[in-house]
Amino acid sequence: MQLLKLSDSVNFMRLRFPAMVLSTLLILGSFVSLGVNSLNWGLDFTGGTLIEVGYEDAANLSDIRGKLNDANFGDAIVQNFGSSQDVLIRISPRDGVKAATIGEQVLEALRADGTAVDMRRIEFVGPNVGEELTEQGGLAMLVALLCILVYVAMRFEWRFALGSVSALTHDVILTLGLFSVLQIEFDLTVLAAVL
Repeated sequence: MQLLKLSDSVNFMRLRFPAMVLSTLLILGSFVSLGVNSLNWGLDFTGGTLIEVGYEDAANLSDIRGKLNDANFGDAIVQNFGSSQDVLIRISPRDGVKAATIGEQVLEALRADGTAVDMRRIEFVGPNVGEELTEQGGLAMLVALLCILVYVAMRFEWRFALGSVSALTHDVILTLGLFSVLQIEFDLTVLAAVL
């Protein structure tokens, strides 16, 4: 079955030079953005407190943000988690304040108007763990590319291996550049997807 009846074949190779120029410009732009903006590291890499709370009814995220802002947690990231009653709150690290204390302060702020709020969980990630995850994540990416290079070189030919690894590296660099330009949060989930 033939869907398209083309009388002439499409000459994609005539676009190779403009495509190489575009690709080179995008890679250079990604490097510049990574150098200037860096990545918007998530809680997994920077450290901080993650609090999950539950409401009886659907939670109003803007009200929660307002209450947290009034309680000096203006940098908190608030989002639904699972259902509309479950809310995930991420707070950047505070010097000299324990995670349990932050959790109590957040619950006090959320219960200030008499709203019934349940604490589901609280997690704390220290900045040292975040630095270690950053180093190990970068190393894991390099090891993954090297393993792909070795496998394709053994299974097919070394030229195919170089081409496939350079294409993968190209895609990873452009993805990281896009995350840097748009300042999308880069956490462990994104790292796993990039790997």
